[in-house]
Amino acid sequence: MQEDEKGLGSALYALTETEHGHVWGVCAEVEGLFGEPRRGTYELFGWVPEGSGVPAWAGSRVWLVPEEEAFEAWLLEDAESLGQPSGTDSLVLTGLDDHEGPPEGYRGPVRVHDGHRRLGSCREFTRILPPDRMPAPIVLRGLAHSDQLRAALTKGTRRALDLDEAALEIRDGRGEPLTDRLLQATISGWRPSSYGADLIDLELDGGRFTPVPEYARPIWERWLAGPPTAVNAWADLDTRRRGAWHDLVRDRAFRRTRRDRPAGHVHELDGRYITDEPALHLALGEAVNGPGGYFGGCLSAVTDCLRGNFGYTAPGALLWRDAATAREHLSRTLTPDGRPYDLFTAVLETLAEGGMDVTLA
Repeated sequence: MQEDEKGLGSALYALTETEHGHVWGVCAEVEGLFGEPRRGTYELFGWVPEGSGVPAWAGSRVWLVPEEEAFEAWLLEDAESLGQPSGTDSLVLTGLDDHEGPPEGYRGPVRVHDGHRRLGSCREFTRILPPDRMPAPIVLRGLAHSDQLRAALTKGTRRALDLDEAALEIRDGRGEPLTDRLLQATISGWRPSSYGADLIDLELDGGRFTPVPEYARPIWERWLAGPPTAVNAWADLDTRRRGAWHDLVRDRAFRRTRRDRPAGHVHELDGRYITDEPALHLALGEAVNGPGGYFGGCLSAVTDCLRGNFGYTAPGALLWRDAATAREHLSRTLTPDGRPYDLFTAVLETLAEGGMDVTLA
């Protein structure tokens, strides 16, 4: 294990074939889980800032909205401005593209906002292809491998060493399912492991693996040790790290058996730290399901949770303490296409439609 990956030894990793669920092997340490995902870089020509423009850190979620309504907006996660090249009127913006990416065939004017304020606009844009780089391998250290994997290694042909799509299933230090990461499990090397007799260090090609961003490493280390035992353990995090926290909250929730409380239960929400959308869903999840609890990550997901199987049975009640904080930060937001939107009112309406009587305090 590399020095910078210490602290993850309490976790348990299983390499599992996705089609039939066969477990190729189990280990306690993985190298290459964290890294820098492939980022999209855009040059926005004829950049006109709005207000204070784009600071060096533009925010964790930045929307680019085509002027032509036929094309949909797309999202850059973990977005950052790289500034304006000398002698140009353009702006360079980088971030993690969502699954949609820029509209195919469109290169015209776009408007940019971060969900709260309009940042500016440009007359056209281009996507700059990042330079090719060798992906880091994924190394499973001290792997207890199955008979099927042992046979594939003995055969050693290219076909035998291509294990097809697999999931790296991850359990926390208490042995509870936490999350998984998909990868194309092509074996590039193996050797006897120093971690024990009959164990191997298995190296997989990382070419189609999306690493966990480095900024999320402390959050993962916290969760790999076990779930939080008190609410608001995420309160001191910035928006993008709150989002990473919520990703694990959601993944863990869908791997656990859930039990609904009886109808009429009164839930209490601590609203002191709801200054952004991830905090809204983290606080709501903990109000219904306790520390580390999940109750949706967007309004449509909240609606699904209100129907049952996520700790809540209608009708119920919610005492929302310090609601003024959320009202201040979430009442003047923007939709992906840049229209004004009152998220605070929208979530109250969603809860009411699901039979939850909300009292603001």
